Amino acid sequence: MKSIILLFIVFIFHSFINLPIFSQANIGRDTNILKMVNSVSSERIKKNIEKLVGFKTRHTLSKTDSDTQGIGAARRWVKKTFEQYAKNSNGRMEVYFDSFTLEPDGRRINRRVELKNVIAKLKGTDKNDDRIFIVSGHLDSRNSNAMDTTGFAPGADDDASGVAVVMELANILSKNKFPSTILFVAFSGEEQGLYGSKHLAEKAKNEKWNITAVFNNDMVGGNNTSGTNLFTNEKVRIFSEGVPAFETEQMAKIRKYLSSENDSRSRQLARYIKEIGEKYVDQFEVKLIYRKDRFLRGGDHTPFNNAGFTAVRICEMHENYYHQHQNVIIKDGIEYGDLLKFVDFNYIKKISQINLSALTNLALAPKAPNNVRIDVSKLTNFSTLLWNKSIDDRTKGYNILIRETSSSIWQKKIFTEDSTITIPYSKDNFIFAVQTVDSKGHTSLPVIPVPYFKRK
Repeated sequence: MKSIILLFIVFIFHSFINLPIFSQANIGRDTNILKMVNSVSSERIKKNIEKLVGFKTRHTLSKTDSDTQGIGAARRWVKKTFEQYAKNSNGRMEVYFDSFTLEPDGRRINRRVELKNVIAKLKGTDKNDDRIFIVSGHLDSRNSNAMDTTGFAPGADDDASGVAVVMELANILSKNKFPSTILFVAFSGEEQGLYGSKHLAEKAKNEKWNITAVFNNDMVGGNNTSGTNLFTNEKVRIFSEGVPAFETEQMAKIRKYLSSENDSRSRQLARYIKEIGEKYVDQFEVKLIYRKDRFLRGGDHTPFNNAGFTAVRICEMHENYYHQHQNVIIKDGIEYGDLLKFVDFNYIKKISQINLSALTNLALAPKAPNNVRIDVSKLTNFSTLLWNKSIDDRTKGYNILIRETSSSIWQKKIFTEDSTITIPYSKDNFIFAVQTVDSKGHTSLPVIPVPYFKRK
């Protein structure tokens, strides 16, 4: 009898413990997005990186007439692979080379050369939604000597890993529909001066593309450091600019007035990726790094920031300088070179899942709220926010995001279906933002309010 009672208690306890855990793990998750996240394959990622490494070098100035070696062969293979993915899109994915010519620059371009970004464009299904989202990595590789065009430069981590993320997302998302457009881009010329991304960013600016977010993946496969011997495959860094590179005099005036250095659009994107990514990817942490890139360095998100677009860099938590921009040699017992053996494919899988979950949520969400304001007509411990009511049919309502001035992430959300709200939080102690929400819980990027003097 005691045994029966004990078994009954164990059963009840087990049920009580496990049911809430299961439900909490899935709260707020879109089941279709979760299915896409779970379909990310470390094996496919590995095979694509192996193929890219197999081209021996992908230096910007390497040969283009070979079918097996050099940048020409690499970009043709990526384009061909994108075209295979496009067959699953029912005609919605267009694959092409974005070609342009560079003249010698006296630095790392020593002759006239044609560069080609490889782009797969997944067209949006809503003709009234002109938003564009970009996920990118760079195709080229290099050795210690940035002008070594023939030496073995495998570039397994820098940046075949980033291109593999782009390819995995293109493969999975090609089978799905989004109201807005997604560009999957393998940039050229990064190591020689960010030339591929500069070209596309300038083109986007001149043609007035409505780029909502750029997810740039550069070195997302290394899990340890050189020298200090640190290791992790459970964290990833996101770099985002604080003061916008394109800031105008009027923007600077408002920023200084509001002390909003930590609330640029790119920083809002970084916070968004952290929140959504950690919701969909278990036991993985997104670290917000309050710099536009590594110390005194840059990447392919930088030209987009400079052109006024919202862009971030996603990068491994720890860098190993024995395996970055190094010839493949063994010296003093240390193996140098960006080799396949130093890449963690399961780590890249997790980072791919972070990208996918945040990107798809954004691409499915309604457009961000417009004309977001905060009433500063009088001194009060209440705060009143106002915005234009959304004309997007998918909008169910709005989230009011709240955080203490000392907090790096949003701490509280209040939902409303109205286009104005008064909340008992002081403007002195809290920072606010507003985002649109649809019926399935997809949310736009947050928008920080600007001061508004209400007329009496």
